[in-house]
Amino acid sequence: MFKKRTPLYAAAAATIALSLMLPIGASAAPSFSSSTALTPLRESALEYGADVKWDQQTRTIIITKGNTVIKLEAGNRQALVNGKQVALEHPITIVSGHALIDATFINELFQNSQQSTDPADLFIQGLQAGDGPESAKYVSPSSAAALQENLLKVLWSNYETVYGKMKLTGGKTEKVNAIHRNVTYGVESERVPLQITVRMNLSGQVDDLNVTTASDDSGYKKPSYDIADSYIEQEVTVGQGSMALPGTLTLPKGDGPFPAVVLVQGSGPHDRDSSIGGTKLFRDLAAGLASQGIAVLRYDKVTYEHTFKVAANPKFTIKQESVDDALAAVQLLKGKASIDSSRIFVAGHSQGGYAIPLLITEDKDHNVAGTVVISGPSGKFADVLAEQQQELVQRVKQLGMNAAPYEQQAAQYIALANMVNDPQYTVDHMPEQFPLQPAYWWFEQKNYVPAELAKNQSTPMLILQGENDWQVTIKQFENWKTALKDRKDVKFKSYPNVNHLLTSYQGVSIGAEYAQPANVSEDIVDDIATWIKESK
Repeated sequence: MFKKRTPLYAAAAATIALSLMLPIGASAAPSFSSSTALTPLRESALEYGADVKWDQQTRTIIITKGNTVIKLEAGNRQALVNGKQVALEHPITIVSGHALIDATFINELFQNSQQSTDPADLFIQGLQAGDGPESAKYVSPSSAAALQENLLKVLWSNYETVYGKMKLTGGKTEKVNAIHRNVTYGVESERVPLQITVRMNLSGQVDDLNVTTASDDSGYKKPSYDIADSYIEQEVTVGQGSMALPGTLTLPKGDGPFPAVVLVQGSGPHDRDSSIGGTKLFRDLAAGLASQGIAVLRYDKVTYEHTFKVAANPKFTIKQESVDDALAAVQLLKGKASIDSSRIFVAGHSQGGYAIPLLITEDKDHNVAGTVVISGPSGKFADVLAEQQQELVQRVKQLGMNAAPYEQQAAQYIALANMVNDPQYTVDHMPEQFPLQPAYWWFEQKNYVPAELAKNQSTPMLILQGENDWQVTIKQFENWKTALKDRKDVKFKSYPNVNHLLTSYQGVSIGAEYAQPANVSEDIVDDIATWIKESK
């Protein structure tokens, strides 16, 4: 997605100090906060391996686990935890013979009393306590420079500066991919719910972290054009070494070999599905294209899977962010018998589309048969960012909303663009104070104009644009058409009502609709599939 870089990403890339590094921890002594949610006491305690006894005569519940003993009385707002009184906002309630207890109380109680042996838990506990050396014990050698003791010591407090007091919610989930065991913890803060994922390598060491605002994609529904029994999915690894990425190859059923597409995400950290709000752009594209006989390779972006390692590199570039891994994915496809190596395409959305001409320049062996630019900027990145904010102001006014905050934000990005474009500043002489970090990322590409570079290239292109897109406006699409008017191997198409997330939206898009479940327009899927099939 092309937009201003979020505080979670930008601040980390700059200093690895404040907005990307969410420290999660707990004090040595338990402190309990309450919640309106009640949960069955017995079931919750048993999940933690505790023993529960009920004394009918005294209406007292006794919970024991190890050295921890909790006594509770129905209707009493006081609990005894190892003989010490702890206040309960919600007394124990008996409903149909079942005791209900404040869910937050019971979860926090056992989180503080449990002695986990999971290195991910021990790492988190160190962060909670501000114990850098303790957390550093569990960090992998390849991540030691990115997750240093002095950084781990202040992660939690730095995040609390941004989000207010925080605590673990008790929710913990795990997912394993080709690179990491990903342990995700829910976090409550005074401002927004968050989640932190500790990425454990196959040796059981902490290899990286990823911090995001909590999201719920349970409302997502597969599109009608997803014919599930027409394809299979395989877990793959893109690239090698400490920055390798986990990915998914969606492969049509049948003999093959099949044409294939590599998908490249927009700006910021993105998972392989390019999950944004209620949408999964790349999952839709993969399923839709595979249903029409075209293989698709998508992967977790490097800024998502290796967030802190990327942030520790002050000279991180657009090439490292969007080009190198795409070319590695092309190489991976070339080695598969099920793929037609002469018909491998690359499709980039937003910043991914912006990087397409750079990718073609780097494709020295001409392995890429064609490219698709989907809502991709044609001009300088900083200029497009300023244009984006000005477009947003116009749309907010059109909707009759208070435009003052948006105008202030637009002014900041116009000033940023002016700073990037100032001829006195170069990659070797950057301003001392630059608002979006890493500054090197901006100044290394300050003179890069995608449409101008593409003028002299000869790899076939398909350029698609939503007409209801405020993040990459229709002006960028028109600039592509003007710059490439002399090329006969470029096809253009725009879509009324389609927004930046490639979904059809009848209103004026300002991003508010992104949270609603929606799917990529079927017309876009069909047009990409048709163009690839005709590119022989």
